[in-house]
Amino acid sequence: MAQQNDMNRRTFVSNSSKLLAASALLPLQRLWSATAKRKIRLALVGTGSRGTTMWGKNLVHPYKDYVEMVGLCDINPKRLQAGKNWIGVEAPTYTADEFDRMVKETKPDAVIVTTPDCFHEKYIVRTLELGVDVISEKAVATEAAQCQRIMDAEKNSGRNVLVTFNVRYMQDSEEMKRIIASGVLGNIISVEFQEYLDVHHGAQYFRRWHGKKAYSGSLLVHKASHHFDLVNWLLESEPAKVQAMGRLAVYGKNHDFRGRNCRTCSFQKKCDFYWDMTGDKRLMSLYAACEDVDGYYRDGCVWDNDIDSYDTSSVHVEYESGTELTYSMNAFLPYEGQYMCFIGDKGRLDVRKYSRQPWEAPAATEIRLSINRGESKLIELPPRKGGHGGADEKLKDMFFRPGQKDELGQLAGSRAGIMSSLIGIAARHSIETGEKIAIPNLIDLPPRWKWNSPTLKS
Repeated sequence: MAQQNDMNRRTFVSNSSKLLAASALLPLQRLWSATAKRKIRLALVGTGSRGTTMWGKNLVHPYKDYVEMVGLCDINPKRLQAGKNWIGVEAPTYTADEFDRMVKETKPDAVIVTTPDCFHEKYIVRTLELGVDVISEKAVATEAAQCQRIMDAEKNSGRNVLVTFNVRYMQDSEEMKRIIASGVLGNIISVEFQEYLDVHHGAQYFRRWHGKKAYSGSLLVHKASHHFDLVNWLLESEPAKVQAMGRLAVYGKNHDFRGRNCRTCSFQKKCDFYWDMTGDKRLMSLYAACEDVDGYYRDGCVWDNDIDSYDTSSVHVEYESGTELTYSMNAFLPYEGQYMCFIGDKGRLDVRKYSRQPWEAPAATEIRLSINRGESKLIELPPRKGGHGGADEKLKDMFFRPGQKDELGQLAGSRAGIMSSLIGIAARHSIETGEKIAIPNLIDLPPRWKWNSPTLKS
């Protein structure tokens, strides 16, 4: 009977995963069918670094046979023009208060949202209300109320949100998915996940808006949403309860001197974190030449007293499946990397990747699969070429090249985006209150099989 129950559970999980993958494909199927004889029309809101590279220059030119950028929007008119120049398109430009006009005039098939995280919900919801699909960068939201509004808007509009979780498309992520889905580890009891950010990459988050919780929701929302989604996707389960600890241990107020930004700082010679961005023409044009409009400094001081995002944190997540995740992140280490471990009742999967110095290419990922009372074998994956180990290109292929198959269920819809954001949001609340946070208390979340029902009926 126990074996039969286990088989039923696995069949249910497998079927549920297939249904969710199919529902995530719906907006793409609609785009492909609607644009069979023309290019997919895209509009972009947020012409900063991410928007102008991943979803700008690195999209419209390599995928010129499939997509067309028809509109650009940003809150800063100088950055808007600089972004247009960098991308290299002739699309019309619109300021933030002209967003509705952009959508109505350019008639995009989808709007790509790459603004600071706290504004994602605003543009996601408004795009849906205007009857257009959304492609959103993570994190989709920084507050639970924003998650609720996104969910409600998607339901009421009958349109869809896709979230750009490129980590799902990394080679090691795909290998982990296949191994775990095969059942060789048995029932997954617990997961360990350690994120290492070094004093170069880690510090960059605290120079920018990411270091302020009001904009990023903290790194547990902005950065860790990738990691939480990865675990959610690999386990094919959703979080139930979250408890966390965290603090600002190195950056922000933890220093005896500070300036406004590196270029104007009088402590350049004595500060270990001094960063000269004047040699980067792209950043100088997108930010330095535009900072008189909005007062945003790309090379902001890592000792800014207003920094309040945690640079060290640990999170415990209880999943509906019974699996427990222990997650930690530190943003001031000697080297970059990750360690993940999936512990099942039949075996263990260890995944390690790191580079000792920021200028070194990442070492080949080491995956070790160990079976109880059986063999332990090393699986080596050579690095792939391309952005984020080829993941960026695979993601864009899935989004924009017709005929792609989603065999691993890598496409992520709004529910995946919301659930990953809610873990970080719950963790932040737990740190602030000292309480364990129940995810169902944060949002009125329907069962998974009822998600996207308006689209399924259309």
